[in-house]
Amino acid sequence: MNHPLHVCVVMGTRPEVIKCWPVILRLQADPAFRVSTLLTGQHRELIDPVIRRLSVPVTKRLDVMRPSQSLESLTARLIEQVGAALAERRPDFVLVQGDTTSAFAGALAAFYAGVPVGHIEAGLRTGDVRQPFPEEMNRRLVTVLAERHFAPTPAAREALLREGVSTERILVTGNTGIDALREVTANAHRFPPGPQLRALLTRIDGPIIVATVHRRENRSAMSGIAEGFRAITTAHPEAHVVLSLHASPAARSAFVETLAGQPRCHLIDALDYPDFAHLLSRGRLVVTDSGGVQEEAPFLGKPTLVLRRVTERPEAVSAGVSRVIGDDPEEMLSAVGELLRDGDAWRRMSRRISPFGDGRAAERITQALRGGAGLSGTKVVASREFTCDDVYTPPASSETAAGVKSQDPDCFAAHSAALSGLFQRS
Repeated sequence: MNHPLHVCVVMGTRPEVIKCWPVILRLQADPAFRVSTLLTGQHRELIDPVIRRLSVPVTKRLDVMRPSQSLESLTARLIEQVGAALAERRPDFVLVQGDTTSAFAGALAAFYAGVPVGHIEAGLRTGDVRQPFPEEMNRRLVTVLAERHFAPTPAAREALLREGVSTERILVTGNTGIDALREVTANAHRFPPGPQLRALLTRIDGPIIVATVHRRENRSAMSGIAEGFRAITTAHPEAHVVLSLHASPAARSAFVETLAGQPRCHLIDALDYPDFAHLLSRGRLVVTDSGGVQEEAPFLGKPTLVLRRVTERPEAVSAGVSRVIGDDPEEMLSAVGELLRDGDAWRRMSRRISPFGDGRAAERITQALRGGAGLSGTKVVASREFTCDDVYTPPASSETAAGVKSQDPDCFAAHSAALSGLFQRS
C-alpha cells in the first residue's frame, strides 16, 4: 500500500465519541493513516460539548434526527445518509464502536459499499436479544458485518468464538473507554471542573450517590426507580443523589415529576465528559444502567449498583466491585443502604481495579491496523493483547492512593496524581 490507509470513524452518540477519541488521536499521530470522522447526529445535543471539550476533529456531520421518530425510520435514514457519505469519502476502512443504531447502520452501509469494517468493543453479550434493547441485537448484527473485531476483554473474545468468528479476526485490546478516562484523570490541569459542577458541589456536604438512568428497556420502570431515589434520601438524610438526566424526554420526565424540588435530590443536565469524571471521583457510590459507567466506576474505586436485570459487563461483578440489582425500588433502598451504613461492605466494593482495560486499547488497535489488518485476509495482530494480568489491583482502602478521602474537594486532583502512574507496565 503506497498511500496512507484512509480510516473513517463513524460515531453517533456521546459514548461513541468518548470511546473513539483515543483511537482517533493515535491514528492521527501515525503517518500510516489518514483519518476522517463522520458524526451521524444521533445525540447531537450531547455530542457537541464533548467534541468541543476534547477537541475531537469532525470531518462531516449528518442530520438524521426527527421529533419522535421510530427506530425503523432512524435506521433507514442512517443507512441512506452514511452510505452517501462513504461514497463521497471513499475510505479504505471503517471503524464503528459499540452497539448503537449508528454503529449498526454504519457497519451495514460500509458492507453495502464494499468497505471492510472494524468493530471497537466487539463481543459484549447479555444472552437476551431484548436486554438491552436494541443494543444487544445491534452488536450481534455488527459482528456478522465486521471483518475485524477489537474485543475489550478475554470474555468478549470467547463470546465471539462461540458465535463462529475465527480467532485470527479477533484482537483483545482492552476497552478504549479506559484509555479516555486515563487520559482525563492523568491530565486534570487540562480539564478543570466547569462552573455548573463547581456550583453543585459547593451545595453538597454529605456522601454523593452518582446516578444515571436512560436505558430504553427501563422506561416502564423509571417512575419506580425515581421513587427509589426519593426513598433513599428519606431513609438516609446525610446522603445526596446527583442524577444526570438524559436529553430524551422519555428518559427524564419521570425523574423530573417525582424528584424535582426534593431535598438532596439534585437533577442536572448531562455534564461534559471530564466534568462527569470529576463527579464520579467525588461519589461515594454509583447507581446506573449505563454500560460505560460500569466500566469507569471500578477504575475510580466506586462501588456500582446496576439498575438492570443482566449486564454484558460481568467482569466487574465477578471482581466484586459491581452488583446487578434490577429496577425494584425496595432493592435499590436495601442495596444503597448497605453501602452507606456498612463500612466493610463499602470497602469490599471500593477496591480500585480496572477489569476492562489497561489504558492501551487505542495503541493496540492502531498497531493492528498499521500491520495491515485493514486488508482482507490479513490476521489481526498487535505486539501484546490485553489480559487479566494487566489489571491493576491496589490494596483495599477507604481512601484514595494519595490519601485523600472521596469527599474532599480536591479528590479528583488526588485521583489524577495517583492514577497517572497506574498503567506504566510494559
